[in-house]
Amino acid sequence: MDLDAYVAEHRGEWRRLEVLSRRRKPTAAEADEMVLLYQRVATHLSVVRSRTPDPALVAELSRLVLSARAAITGAQPVDWQRVPRFLAHDLPLAIYQARRWWISATVCFLLVASAVAAWVIQDPTLPRAFGMSEADIDSLVQHDFEDYYSEHFAPNFGLLVWTNNAWIAAQSLAAGVLLLPVALILWENALSIGLTGGLMIGHGRADVFFGLIAPHGLLELTAIFVAAGIGLRVGWSWVVPSPLLTRGQSLAAAARQGIVGAVGLVGVLAVAGLLEAFVTPSFLPLVVRDAIGVLVWAAFLAYVFVLGRRAERDEEPLLAGSGRSVSVRSAAQG
Repeated sequence: MDLDAYVAEHRGEWRRLEVLSRRRKPTAAEADEMVLLYQRVATHLSVVRSRTPDPALVAELSRLVLSARAAITGAQPVDWQRVPRFLAHDLPLAIYQARRWWISATVCFLLVASAVAAWVIQDPTLPRAFGMSEADIDSLVQHDFEDYYSEHFAPNFGLLVWTNNAWIAAQSLAAGVLLLPVALILWENALSIGLTGGLMIGHGRADVFFGLIAPHGLLELTAIFVAAGIGLRVGWSWVVPSPLLTRGQSLAAAARQGIVGAVGLVGVLAVAGLLEAFVTPSFLPLVVRDAIGVLVWAAFLAYVFVLGRRAERDEEPLLAGSGRSVSVRSAAQG
């Protein structure tokens, strides 16, 4: 079967079904037309699956069939049985498939932060260019940086940290469609961490800096990098869309999977917030606090790479069976 010809022949019906399924109150004639088109598109999906199982096209038709079915049958109650599958398959898959983007974001961030820190260590006058006086520097190094983690009531501090980091992650995800704003957000945060780290290290307080950053920072920063990577992947999906999808459809497919990652990151950042509020300022020995942070971070990476890789291997049969797991690898180009 010539897939391009098949798509060209039926694309009009798919678009019409998508329009009808979005109508809040279709007329009787439109409802009849939607049922007819739903049956046809379900047949098209079956044909594509059996003859030329292109992942992006199968995902798009599966979504369309499900949307039409929901419009025809009405809203369904929340399926709590989906939660285990979301945690064991959908979420790690969404993060894993964006790994090239967020690992690249991590490397770039660390290079910038390290370069700024090294510059500050070599040139102690540099912080003045950022508007910091000698009194500001001395206050930061001697007590402000350390006091920040213990000056607030722990539950309130955890909530504050969570909302702040969630806001940064949300900005990174939302700005991903434009690509460049994500780079700007990461750049600003890399400058901030590099400047602070350079001052602490340059004044002989490297142990305090890394000791207080490690318990929560490993997971927290990784979550922000993941958000940025998913956002960049969504943005790239309309720059280089799948040949079988329009730019809008490619963007929509990537964005749907990006939403899965965004929902999961809310929980990840909540864990990071708890670590920052209760573990970082605790009276536990520094090595124990750091070990807790490293273990939690390693567990998150294992969760993503072990379950994500497994989910990717099982993606096509799962998609063929349920039509719910949406792969946009070709739509988002990696």
